[in-house]
Amino acid sequence: MATEKFPVEGSHIMMFARSVADGNQIYCDADYAAKTEPGKIIAPPTFAQSSAQFDPDYFLRPKLDEDWFGSGKEATGIKKESSGGGGGGGGGGLHAEQHFEYHRHISPGDVLTAETKPGKTWEKEGKRSGKLVFSETVTEYRDQNGELVITARGVGVRTERPVDQ
Repeated sequence: MATEKFPVEGSHIMMFARSVADGNQIYCDADYAAKTEPGKIIAPPTFAQSSAQFDPDYFLRPKLDEDWFGSGKEATGIKKESSGGGGGGGGGGLHAEQHFEYHRHISPGDVLTAETKPGKTWEKEGKRSGKLVFSETVTEYRDQNGELVITARGVGVRTERPVDQ
C-alpha cells in the first residue's frame, strides 16, 4: 500500500461490513456499540484492506487514460507476463494467505498510515508444479498518534512451472 493517509469514517465501516454481509450492529449503531466491550463503533476484521481504495497507484484500479480492452491485460488489470523472479520461468503466482494481528480496534476518526516491507521467504517442492517460492509482505498500520494498530501479513506463492494437468 502506498497511500499516505487512510481516514476512517463511520460510513466506510458500515459499507465495508455490508459488503461482506456482516450485520453486526457494532459496525454502524452507536447506541448498540456503546453497550459492548469496546464501547464504541469499531471496524470489522480485514477492514484495513480497504485502505487500497485510498492508494492512487493501486495496481488493480484502472487508470482513466489506459486502454484496458485489447491492452494485453486481464480483466483485473494485471498484465500477462512470464514470471521473472521468485519461482522461475513459466509458472504462475497467487495470493496464498492473509493474517491480521490487531493491537487495538479501528474506529471512526482514526487516520491510519501504512508501511509495507518484505517479510520472510521460503521454498517448498510441489508435486506437480516444481519449486514453490513463498514470500511474505508485512504491512504495519499506525494511527494518527503513531501507535501500531494492525500488523497485516500477506503470503504469495509462485510456481516454477505451470501445474501439469
